[in-house]
Amino acid sequence: MPKNKNAQWFEDVEFWEHFAPIMFDDAHWAEVPAVANGITSFSQFNIYGQTQGKDWKEPLTSAPKILDLCCGPGRISAELARTGFSVTGVDITESFLKAAREDAEYEKLDIEYIQSDAREFVRSDYFDTIVNLYISFGYFADQNNDLKVLRNVYKSLKKNGTFIIETLGKEIIARDFIEAEWFERAGYTMLTEYEPLDSWTFLKNRWILIKGSKRLEKTFIQRLYCASQLRALILEAGFEKTEIYGDWDESPYDQHANKLIIVCRK
Repeated sequence: MPKNKNAQWFEDVEFWEHFAPIMFDDAHWAEVPAVANGITSFSQFNIYGQTQGKDWKEPLTSAPKILDLCCGPGRISAELARTGFSVTGVDITESFLKAAREDAEYEKLDIEYIQSDAREFVRSDYFDTIVNLYISFGYFADQNNDLKVLRNVYKSLKKNGTFIIETLGKEIIARDFIEAEWFERAGYTMLTEYEPLDSWTFLKNRWILIKGSKRLEKTFIQRLYCASQLRALILEAGFEKTEIYGDWDESPYDQHANKLIIVCRK
């Protein structure tokens, strides 16, 4: 549990460590190449470190700098580094970063990993692309903190830089909503319960993880965004252009969408 009694749920290191096998199972690792290819395409990069889009006035003379914000154990960071990009990963959970550093060292990948809160990390006018993936947004009780993160992202991007955020839109959650389910994954039994709060402003999650005689339970609340709400917040943070997609294959965000991806240009 968090040592500070006033700490928020996402600062609970034990939560991330114990539930990591469920959150980062084989299926999520298998999708890594497609996600990395999507980031490359949305950022208008090619593997030679030059830009492909018309919005860029000059080609890049060195490997594009990419920030993986809330990088977790580094699954996407590592793939981007393998592709040839200069990668920085930021996360609040040190144990995830330790694992990511060990994997990078084993593969001899030059990745900078930094422990920091997304509300605090800024590196002005530095990155060509910043990504925030796998439902890593909307953790804060105060929505002003969500806006602060987006403003930090805007400040950290170079002119003409790209921000890509992937989450599960409110439309998708409401469409596919189930109150409870259980499943087996990675050798664990997982029980989940969900409850929309405040007219679908938040989603209350209750997760129970069971393996043998061991049982771990966690309840947390995450803010939900529909596409128009998240786009409005992104524009308020300073971005001028946004494109909305329903998956990494650039399919539309419609009734068939699998996820909400917003691509933003500075």
